[in-house]
This record gives sequence, C-alpha cells and structure tokens, in this order.
Amino acid sequence: MGTETRMATHVLIVGGGYVGMYTALRLHKKMRRELKSGELQITVVDPQSYMTYQPFLPEAAAGNIEARHVVVPLRRVLPRATILNGRVTKIEHAKRQAWVQVVGSTSAEGDGSEQVAETRMLSYDLLVFCPGSISRTLPIPGLAQCGIGFKTVGEAIYLRNQVLAQLDIAASTELEEVRRRALTFVFVGGGYAGVEALAELEDMARDACAYYPNVDASDMKWVLVEAGDRILPEVGPDMGRWTIEALRRRGIAIKLQTLLKSAEGHHVVLSDGEEFDAGTLVWTAGVKPNPVVRRTDLPIDDKGRLKATAELTVEGVEGAFTAGDVAAVPDLTKPGNLTAPNAQHAVRQAKVLGDNVLAALRGKALKPYKHAYAGSVASLGLHKGVAQIYGVKLRGLLAWWLHRTYHLSRVPTVNRKARVTADWTLAFFFKREVVSLGSITRPREEFELAAKD
Repeated sequence: MGTETRMATHVLIVGGGYVGMYTALRLHKKMRRELKSGELQITVVDPQSYMTYQPFLPEAAAGNIEARHVVVPLRRVLPRATILNGRVTKIEHAKRQAWVQVVGSTSAEGDGSEQVAETRMLSYDLLVFCPGSISRTLPIPGLAQCGIGFKTVGEAIYLRNQVLAQLDIAASTELEEVRRRALTFVFVGGGYAGVEALAELEDMARDACAYYPNVDASDMKWVLVEAGDRILPEVGPDMGRWTIEALRRRGIAIKLQTLLKSAEGHHVVLSDGEEFDAGTLVWTAGVKPNPVVRRTDLPIDDKGRLKATAELTVEGVEGAFTAGDVAAVPDLTKPGNLTAPNAQHAVRQAKVLGDNVLAALRGKALKPYKHAYAGSVASLGLHKGVAQIYGVKLRGLLAWWLHRTYHLSRVPTVNRKARVTADWTLAFFFKREVVSLGSITRPREEFELAAKD
C-alpha cells in the first residue's frame, strides 16, 4: 500500500516587527514537532532581517544602550522559519497568494538605494498581516530633503552621529552663522517619539559639551514644534504640562499650536513667524498604516487600517489575522472605540494573536483581546521621566525607573534582556561614549580621495 503524502500547512507572516516575530516565535515553541516533520511551514517577510524594539530607540540614540541590543535577529530566534527580506507588493487572499519583491542594495555607500532582484509569488494557507506603520509626512517644502524620521534603528544611529557631528562642527568653525546652525536642533511632533528622542539626545549633548571647551550647553538651541495644544497626551494633561515645564527648565523651547511651514536649505520657517537655520530636523509627527494594506483584497477602514475583530482576525475573512499599528482592533474595555496604535497594545496583542493563530491551526476556539489601558511611561533623559500608571502620577527618578523596568520586561528573548541590563550596569561605572561615527555612512569616501591623488 502506498503512503499518503500530507501537504504542509503554510503560514505567511507579513511583517517581522514585534507582532510578526512573536507570532512566529509562539508557533516555534508550541509546534516544534510539526515544524520538524514538515507538517507546518512558516515564512516571515520583512525588508529587515531583525525585529526592532522601538521604545528603546531613544536610549539607543543617546548611547545608553548599544544599538544592536535593541534589535532581535529573526534568523537566530526563528531557525525553522523561512525569512524573506523583501516587500510584499500585492496580496490576493481569495486565492491565498502574495507577491514579494526581494530587494538588494546596489550602493557600496549603504545609502539605502535598492534594485529589485526578483519578484516571487507565495501560496499560503493562513495569513498573519502585521507590516506595521510608516511615518506620516506632509508636503512641506524641504522636509523630504532635510528631515529624518525616528522609527528605525538606522535613524537612531544616524541621529546620534548627527548630533555629535554638529558639536564637532561648532567647536571647529570660526563662522558664527555655521556654528549657530550646527547647534540648532528641531523636532516636530510632541508624542512619545518626539519628546523622548529630543529629551534623550539633548541630555547626551549636554554631557558631551564637557569635552568641547568652546561649546557650552547654553549655546545649543533645542526646539520642539507641536501642532496641538499639549504634548504627551497619553500621560494626561497635568503630567503633560509638568513635562513642558521640565523641558523648558533645561532650556528647550516648546512651541505649541505651531506648524512647520518650510525647511528648504535647512532654513526653518514656523507658522508663528519665527525663522532660523537648523542643522538637524527630526520629523515625528505621527504615523500611518503601511501602504501595502491598500494593495490587498482585505477590508480596510477610512484611515487605511485593516478592519479587525476582537479575536484579531480580519473582519469577514477566513484564514487571516492582524494586529498592531495596521489593525483597527475594537477596544472591548471601551465599547465603540478602537485600541490606540501604541507599543502597549502591540505588545499585548502579539501574545493573544500568537495564541489565536496556534488555536486556529489546532482547531480550537479563539480568545478575544481585551486590555484596559494601564497608563504610560516616558523617559526624559538619564534619571528623568514622567508616568501615569492606573491614575497614579509619577515624575523624576521613579518614573524613569518604571520606564526602564516595564520595557525591559517586554524586550523579547533573554539574550536581549541580559545585554540591555549589562549596558545599563556598565553605565553606572563608565561615562557614555560621545564620539561621532558619521563616516560609517560614507565608507568609501577616504578611498575615493586616495584614488584621486
């Protein structure tokens, strides 16, 4: 008698961020036998080969944490999954098919230029769609040429090098206009990303001034531009006001109800009429769902997010799951509302999604996602923070400690927890490094100069 060949169940995970990685990791742990026997196949598609724990990007930018320690290599933690570094360009879920462009860099400068190496069509049985979000930009003159976002580890490393390089320029030039421009740093957006990035980098730059005899902390101009009437809305109005006062005491200018009108040639023009040159412009004014959502046959809402159920399935569609920034998940603790697209919900949704995908594969009932918002924590530099936990308002050292403790507990893998803890421990005994390695973005520059002589 012949033996019947069983077809493997193929799970396609679009997005290697926290949600996608955790789902694959959950399947790795709970379905080892099926993965080993070939009954289950997992494919993770993402342009990067690692997951970035974004809440730690401000500390990575400030040098409190080694940048490599805030990312988790997918191939290491998911040895039985297929990792495809590319971008999904189209999904026809009705046919269970996805098209992936596998890309490769063509530039030795590492400037991100790419060419499409090939396009692959993947067939799958179950879809986990969680490509996350991208920066929401506006058609502001000069923004695309002069600005940078703050969503990736590459941007965090760049900003660290950029800030320190601007101090180098200011310390070396005799031209006052060049010095003033180099020491001016503008951040647009008063949410978590903008406030934490500005506060951590200003704290680092203030420490670095000790090594520049002709640069004083008071010479620097740090500006936060926010279109709304408050910052850090997640921590509540009272703590938001306290944060503004704390930042202003550090000499940081907070401009509320103000818009960036232009940034051409690094000349910043604000809606309140103020104009000045700035060597650094960081855009953190919100995010939007990854545009690949619109290249699928899955249902989306008016904000471009996938319509989701409380069980984190795609509404009205079989065999499709979603969570994170790209999903409009109903908030069962506040009927009629949707969960906010923030790290707290993404981390908790990832666990439920992983369990529900596992349950679906085993034919068991799915569980709804239900989480009452516990509060928020934010770091404002070394030993400085603000928090509101279950209605309790905290600030200063205790809030900073809670920020670190909470996010350390959420960093995936024991390996990364240990490395981050080691970074913090060493920081108690040694000062952080304040050297710019901006030349790593131009590795061939010296060789080209040598070749010309």
